Amino acid sequence: MHRPFIALAALLGFSLYTLVTLLTAEQSLLAFGRQLLSRPDTAQVVIDLYLMAVLACVWMYRDTRRRGRPMVSVLPYWLLTAVFVSVGPLLYLVVKGFTPPARR
Repeated sequence: MHRPFIALAALLGFSLYTLVTLLTAEQSLLAFGRQLLSRPDTAQVVIDLYLMAVLACVWMYRDTRRRGRPMVSVLPYWLLTAVFVSVGPLLYLVVKGFTPPARR
C-alpha cells in the first residue's frame, strides 16, 4: 500500500475519538483498564486485543528488519501499541507504508 489512505483515515478518526474520550472521561485510563480486567467477560476482550497487538508488534519488527532499518526505529510504534493498541500499527502503516514481500 503505497498510499495508505484507509490506514490514515482510521488513524485520524480513531485518534480523534480517543482524544475526545480521554478528555471527557470521568476516570483515568489506568482506572478504566483495571475495571475492564476485573470481570472475566471484559478481560477476555482486553486479552484478545493485546494478543492482536503482540502480533502487530511482531509484524512491525519483521518489516523493520526486512527493510534494513534499526530496531530502535520501531520502539515508538511499540509504545503506542502498548497504550492505545491500534494507534501504533496504524501510524506505522501511514509512515512506513506497506510493501509486499519480494517474490522468490
